[in-house]
Amino acid sequence: MPLVEDAGRKVEGRHRDRLAVVYVRQSSRQQVLDHGESTRLQYGLVARAVALGWSRSRVLVIDEDLGRSAAGGLERPGFARLVTEITMGRVGVVLGLEMSRLARAGRDWHQLIELCSLTGTLLADTDGVYDPNCYNDRLLLGLKGTMSEVELHLIKQRMAAGRLAKAARGELAVPLPAGYVRRPGGEVVLDPDEQVRAVVHLVFDLFEQLGTVHAVLRFLVEHQVLIGMRQRSGPGKGQLIWRPPHQQGLINMLRNPAYAGIYAYGRSRTDPARLKPGCPCSGRARGLGSDQWLVRIEDALPAYISVGTYERNLARMAANRARAESMGAAREGPCLLAGLVVCGICGQRLQVVYETSKSGLTGRYCCTRRRVTYGEPRCQQMPAAFLDDFVTGHVLSALAPAALELSIEASRHLEARRAEVDRIWRQRLERAAFAADRAARCYRLAEPENRLVVRQLEKEWEQALAAQAKLKEDYEHYRRAQPRRLSAAELATIRGLAADLPNLWHATTTTTADRKRLLRCVVERVDVTAQGATEKVHAVIVWAGGTRTGADLTRPVAHVDQLSYYPRIVEEIQALAASGATTTQIADRLAEQGLRPPRQKPRFHPGEIQHLIRRLGTRHGLEDDRHTAHGELSEHEWWLATLARELGMPAATLFGWLQRGWITGRQDERPPHRWIITADTAETERLRALRRIPDRLRKRRLWADDAPTPNTGNENEQEEDEL
Repeated sequence: MPLVEDAGRKVEGRHRDRLAVVYVRQSSRQQVLDHGESTRLQYGLVARAVALGWSRSRVLVIDEDLGRSAAGGLERPGFARLVTEITMGRVGVVLGLEMSRLARAGRDWHQLIELCSLTGTLLADTDGVYDPNCYNDRLLLGLKGTMSEVELHLIKQRMAAGRLAKAARGELAVPLPAGYVRRPGGEVVLDPDEQVRAVVHLVFDLFEQLGTVHAVLRFLVEHQVLIGMRQRSGPGKGQLIWRPPHQQGLINMLRNPAYAGIYAYGRSRTDPARLKPGCPCSGRARGLGSDQWLVRIEDALPAYISVGTYERNLARMAANRARAESMGAAREGPCLLAGLVVCGICGQRLQVVYETSKSGLTGRYCCTRRRVTYGEPRCQQMPAAFLDDFVTGHVLSALAPAALELSIEASRHLEARRAEVDRIWRQRLERAAFAADRAARCYRLAEPENRLVVRQLEKEWEQALAAQAKLKEDYEHYRRAQPRRLSAAELATIRGLAADLPNLWHATTTTTADRKRLLRCVVERVDVTAQGATEKVHAVIVWAGGTRTGADLTRPVAHVDQLSYYPRIVEEIQALAASGATTTQIADRLAEQGLRPPRQKPRFHPGEIQHLIRRLGTRHGLEDDRHTAHGELSEHEWWLATLARELGMPAATLFGWLQRGWITGRQDERPPHRWIITADTAETERLRALRRIPDRLRKRRLWADDAPTPNTGNENEQEEDEL
């Protein structure tokens, strides 16, 4: 009766002119199925709305939220529709079985009260009718909403405590990955299907041998290996289905601790800020360390791998990530030590920078971590080729004594892998034969007169026979391409290649990624420390196991003045040039003393010696005296480089004048076939005057009549750049 008494005081004619809304909701689909009485009580509020004075045609029932929680942050189309009707001023009263049916979150509840207050809408439940514009009613509604929210919190807290207590004993049922089944008594055992277990073992063996998820995926796809899964829900719950492998599925298998026999609970957390409406699985923060798990119980499940193997797999996947702190996966770039080289100054991994040159793609190792992060100067950088050659030589020398053992181990692994794949193929054939026999038995047991059933059974039998025939054909193709055991010729080839590791290393069939994977098997890292900008580098190979091998190396540098022996080069060149030695003789003398050019070629080129002589300001005695090793120049003849120095201009610019016909010259018939320019005193002065004319005016006829006219055959030809 309190509802009728409240109606007499609070329900007015203006309320009855609008709709009466009955909001029906239950939190889950299971509650809708199991608690039908609650649903009937909520639909029965239509009669109460009629008792309050509304006609049945003016009562609107909103039940779109049946099976949806009101905990907040979740999408509720029915509640959204209710708010819209209230905002438009079409609702006179909202009826609910209790206030918790309308909202469990304080945000939604207080928003609803405020909208009802603005539009003059009443709220009603089994206890009475409430006017949000009345202070006492508003206070009571606020308390009801708060208690509803607290009740939800207490329910969740009790449920979470119960789950955690059960999980701490290892009894809480968690979803099982492929390869496991749960018995009716709750015990977890390995999948009884032999093929399912064989595929799981194959995945872990392949990752241990190949090292990357993509390599495992390519192998499974190439050999048509499917992964057996048990359906977790639906009419076919527990049935075995075969699915093609995919990247994320393989990653989840390698990360799942259940395969190591570890019962784990609380491996992820839910971030409310990342929750998305309609996506109950969103907002989960993955990748928590094992020390952050709520429950970890080892040896609680039957294991496919050991705990050590599981941790090594996690470490390898972390190292394969393209991060500054990780080694990264072996790729096809030419730098063999990518991810292995460590700066001896700051301790960070050196990054690889690739450049395209005339010789192809080249790389160098650069320590740019602190420069990018803190803006500090770069520690060091160096070409990759000399360091790769140094480490490769030591690795091949270390592996040479074990060549025979390597060949035997390689053949054993290859045969074991082929045998495992062949066993999976034969299991698939056995499964196909069983399916065909079962379809045949079903067909034979059917009554011949019942053609409606017999036709379908006959069709299923034919389909099973066709699938079996196709699988046999595919298996024969596989056996011809990859027989189960290696032939004598293949074994001889493997032993021959292993006996000659250098040729195997440089063979065209050996990819760069294969070389990198081999290096990473025996080398943990390579510490390098360069002495400033000089060519001296100290490298230390840290082998797997901790043994160290150090050496002092010589790296190529960009400029000759970076060489640590540059003062000796200057001293030798100045002394030899003053004594009248030719550039070839100077280059020979430097090579005898072991003084190599910046790029670490065997010897200096005569042109490089001549450039250094000009750079040092040293006058070559033979050129100044107009002598050569082959004879003397005439009185008014100059070597092109000598005349360029006399005029104070680049030799390249003077050679451009020669090509345009602005000066007269000839080429020496004797090696190195240098150019000889004819210029007397007057000609030399004219060239000096021509040199002083701006570049844009040299092609114009602004000089004296005796000045040569530029060659007008190509007006668009530009003068050589002056360096």
